[in-house]
Amino acid sequence: MYQALYRKYRSQAFDEMVGQEIISTTLKQAVASGKISHAYLFSGPRGTGKTSAAKIFAKAMNCPNQVDGEPCNHCDICRDITNGSLEDVIEIDAASNNGVDEIRDIRDKSTYAPSRAIYKVYIIDEVHMLSTGAFNALLKTLEEPTENVVFILATTELHKIPATILSRVQRFEFKAIKQNAIQKHLATILDKEEISYDQDALNLIARRAEGGMRDALSILDQALSLSVGNHISLNVAEEITGSISLGALDDYVSSIIAHETTQALTNLDVIFDSGKSMSRFATDLLTYLRDLLIVQSGGENNHSSPIFEENLSLSQDLIFKMIDLVTEDLLQIKTAGQPKIYAEMMTIQLSELHAASAPADLPENLVGQLSQLQAEISELKKEIASLSNGFVPASAKPVQAKSKSGFKFKVDRLKVLTIMEETVVDSQKSREYLDALKGAWNEILDSISAQDRALLLGSEPVLANSENAILAFDAAFNAEQAMKRSDLNDVFGNIMSKAAGFSPNIIAVPRKDFNSIRSEFAQKMKTQKQENVPEENTDKHFIPDGFNFLADKIQTVED
Repeated sequence: MYQALYRKYRSQAFDEMVGQEIISTTLKQAVASGKISHAYLFSGPRGTGKTSAAKIFAKAMNCPNQVDGEPCNHCDICRDITNGSLEDVIEIDAASNNGVDEIRDIRDKSTYAPSRAIYKVYIIDEVHMLSTGAFNALLKTLEEPTENVVFILATTELHKIPATILSRVQRFEFKAIKQNAIQKHLATILDKEEISYDQDALNLIARRAEGGMRDALSILDQALSLSVGNHISLNVAEEITGSISLGALDDYVSSIIAHETTQALTNLDVIFDSGKSMSRFATDLLTYLRDLLIVQSGGENNHSSPIFEENLSLSQDLIFKMIDLVTEDLLQIKTAGQPKIYAEMMTIQLSELHAASAPADLPENLVGQLSQLQAEISELKKEIASLSNGFVPASAKPVQAKSKSGFKFKVDRLKVLTIMEETVVDSQKSREYLDALKGAWNEILDSISAQDRALLLGSEPVLANSENAILAFDAAFNAEQAMKRSDLNDVFGNIMSKAAGFSPNIIAVPRKDFNSIRSEFAQKMKTQKQENVPEENTDKHFIPDGFNFLADKIQTVED
């Protein structure tokens, strides 16, 4: 029976592990020195060797013939662990055994001494799938471990593991395997299998694996099934991975650079007619542009076509603009009902982007225009200087400022003044609302989206009551946008309801306008206070008690 490559060439020793040298060295030294902990946690992306490392570790700590931490892989213990038949090494899939009863059963059986091996080893894969009750049951075992029992937990989602578990295990984080390392390992396997290959085909397979060796070997297996004559060609690799032909991308980008929009659209039709996904096309185009940047910066060139060499003449500034444009259109291409239409629009934009970036012809009277601008700037400086001295030139006319959209953001001054009056009536309660809002401000910023956070970063709470929160913005544009975002107001109210116990509405005010309204309100309050002060004594000849005999001698002079 045929055995899949990822099973046939699974690592059986620490030295065979690919891309995890630090972890393999650490575990070898732990075995060699006899410093084996009771619990380990292996985390990292799928297909990076977590379960393989766990089995190698189990063999190494139990192998009677281990040398420098490496198992011999020849004794009965090693062979039985490799085959999964040793009763002292138990592999459990937490995805299907995630209940409290299963973990309690493990806890009870772990108290028994190992029958053949030195250590009884429990390997729990996808441990993040355990229920809360199961984690609590496992926690008790980790707190009071039985002698000669080792737990090895493996997960692809470290953030789902409770902190109480993390604090009781030794953590090893497996990294995504680098593309070059995957490519070399694939080449080694094909050499052993006596199968020829195109280097570009292995490059493509290694890239599509996205850091996972198991994924790379699975893709290679599929390519072998499609190949004829024991040879892995680039065409086969492209067909298996659904990738766009590098030659097609060469021609497409070459047409874009030459402003040949019609030819570029024709190249796109060829790609589409070959059954390729437009979202895959856009993704591969991003990778192609990235490769241009890498090679221009002195990185390794994995492309062998002469057209790619010609496309390297593209300026980096323009490549970055193209990447930005493709990234913006990628989401629409992925989600649209007609992705080819969006891909065609993107193609036209890319071609015009290159044409638009070409330097425009300079006007013949450039020198004269510059002289005129300098004269106008000089005149403006004089007018500004005269304005600062209090003199308004006759030529100066009031100009009403307008925003780019044709209107100025208007602040509801009456509403802000009303809130200020309410805060004066109950200043103690208003201060409590404002303090609660300021105390929850960082939590609010952490809980909203990056776009909303950018909108609120230039603001601060300045006034609050039970129904409203006034935010002063440095930029009037941000204040205008905040008032337009009803969803932001809802999120803000929900967070404040949980964090501070009240749910105010946002009133966004430019800081300059708020200061103006506050000054107006302060002047109004001062005037009212002066009008309400009773006239205590208006007698110009007021004489203190006991000094009435001096009344005809005193003359009152007003200052």
